[in-house]
Amino acid sequence: MKFWQIYKDATKQQKIRWIKKWGLITSGSLVLSFIGLLLLAKLMGPPALLVPQTTILYAADGSKMGEMNNGGQNRYWLPLKKIDKNLINATISIEDKSFYDHHGFDFKRIAGAILADIKAGSKVQGASTITQQYARNLFLTHDKTWRRKFQEAFYTLRLEMNYSKDEILEGYLNTIYYGHGSYGIQSASRYYFGKNADDLTLAESSMLAGIPKGPGRYSPILNEENAKRRQKIILTSMAEDGSIKKGKIKEVVSERLTYVREKEEKVATVAPYFQDAVMRTLKKDLNINTNSINFGGLRIYTTLDPHMQEVAEHTIENRIIDNSNIETALVAMDPRNGDVKALVGGRDFEKSPFNRAIQAKRAPGSTFKPFLYYTALEHGYTASTPIKSEPTTFAMADGVTKYKPKNFKNRYANDFITMAQALALSDNIYAVKTNLYLGPDKLVKTAKKFGIKSELEGIPSLALGSNAVGVLELTKAYGVFANGGKRTDPVFITKITDSKGEVLYEHKYEGKQVIDENKAFVMTDLLAGTFDEKLNDYTSVTGSSINHYLTRPMAGKSGSTPNDSWMVGYAPQLVTGVWVGYDNNEELHDVNDTGYSKRIWAQFMEGALKNKQILSFKQPEGVTAVTINPQNGKLATESCPVTRISYYEKGTEPTEFCDEHGVSKEIKDKLEKKEKKKGFFKRIFSW
Repeated sequence: MKFWQIYKDATKQQKIRWIKKWGLITSGSLVLSFIGLLLLAKLMGPPALLVPQTTILYAADGSKMGEMNNGGQNRYWLPLKKIDKNLINATISIEDKSFYDHHGFDFKRIAGAILADIKAGSKVQGASTITQQYARNLFLTHDKTWRRKFQEAFYTLRLEMNYSKDEILEGYLNTIYYGHGSYGIQSASRYYFGKNADDLTLAESSMLAGIPKGPGRYSPILNEENAKRRQKIILTSMAEDGSIKKGKIKEVVSERLTYVREKEEKVATVAPYFQDAVMRTLKKDLNINTNSINFGGLRIYTTLDPHMQEVAEHTIENRIIDNSNIETALVAMDPRNGDVKALVGGRDFEKSPFNRAIQAKRAPGSTFKPFLYYTALEHGYTASTPIKSEPTTFAMADGVTKYKPKNFKNRYANDFITMAQALALSDNIYAVKTNLYLGPDKLVKTAKKFGIKSELEGIPSLALGSNAVGVLELTKAYGVFANGGKRTDPVFITKITDSKGEVLYEHKYEGKQVIDENKAFVMTDLLAGTFDEKLNDYTSVTGSSINHYLTRPMAGKSGSTPNDSWMVGYAPQLVTGVWVGYDNNEELHDVNDTGYSKRIWAQFMEGALKNKQILSFKQPEGVTAVTINPQNGKLATESCPVTRISYYEKGTEPTEFCDEHGVSKEIKDKLEKKEKKKGFFKRIFSW
């Protein structure tokens, strides 16, 4: 009160001096505040442009296989150079003519808007620049409080001070809402016209440019009449700016547009179990959080081969009868680099998203035997090593426990068989005898070399696949044989970029030599024998039911337990594992249940590699080919009714000739030559 009394009693000249003084102080304070605001904006640096964007997954051939959007919000980011020039001109013309001339605020336009509002007695004209709208879309809500307006102004300053005009315009066009769940010009172009944003016509561009002012009012799908009126306003404004000729307005407005509403078309889900594996890889192996995956606009490039995936799904669908509730899993990968080409984790993802290919673990049965026989090769065995196959009861180390394994359908040779025959026939007696002779712990160590990470017990029955493993795990392990002894880990993702193409992750391929190359090739020959009827004459080899499907060199092994049926095998460029069984672990019902895995494997391998180059397994220098009698593993003679070319490490090949069919002249001559080479002393004292 005292101040006002003094002011009231002051002279006119005193009042004028006081007003000038306080005016200068206030103006100075405002200027200093504004300078301080500018300094603060500069010191804080560029605001992070955290725009929710749709993440896209691509197959190995570049085709889009899936995407993750934000609760129905489709968001894609395009560089400015990939946006139609007419759309850019239309947007600037109608939203912010002075965009390239101002520093975030168009004060002339603000003054004009204030006058217009005063005349109308209400808010009738907006004055927000493109930068202000972009700031609002990025960081703020759309409420109309003074606090929000101040924040908008501050973010506008920060954007203008730290980003170029083109960067701001690009951001605006990629974030503005065009209605119907479409954020950004690419999403809008796809939704309304089914095309990319750089393929728009002038009519389409001018129509889209009018929607952001009020998507509910100016969407041509909701109200084409309103949309057409706004389109004409935009075209007129563009003609005034000189970006189009005035004579084009009528022609463009009268052009009939077709709206496709692309996002409403249901796109078939591609390889849902494979996508599930990709998500697990992103989170578990690459430590990318869920928000980045769902909203980060990532571009995830995967190893999926669409053709192979289609063959896998089609084969399973057509091989298993519809009314069966049996389940299956399939994994196919390139053993040379680990790329997973196809993956099926069950018969219906919508009914059961449980991914049996990577989550389930089941007893592999005889598919585990190749690791045993590789161990045997390391300890002096060859393909010709004989062991007697007959019903056998094994007494365990405790002196009390007895173990009596059986062969399928109780079929035994009751004679000596070779290791090649034992693998081809899946003889359990030979396998358990070998495991006990070598020591079960050696098999555990070998399996770990191949990449088996599941818990294994060093027990006699491990040779028969008594401990559970995963489908992906076992398939990867077989890939070591196919790849000459090098182990490659499964790869689902080759590269990840952000929405602008900046590489965030790129897989580095590497393989590790974990087993001997020569022995790996010998094992491949042994596994090819599972399809070779020459190896036995008293019962069928395990691959006899499918060998007529195979048209190229392949190797593999089937396996079964009362509850599980397996087939794992490979060609030089593809290794595939198939499991079939029931989720509740019930026993397989009949011959159909037990035969599914082999038939699915064979049909898939042939279909997946159709029209691909037929490759042979590469023989290392340390391996030699020998013609033998496959019934006894000895060198074949002209008297042998059946012969087979088998492979051995050099120095381990058989030297004894088969004499079961009489001693031929050929053998006599060879024995005489061998005798002469001994020299006089050795011939006399052969003992």
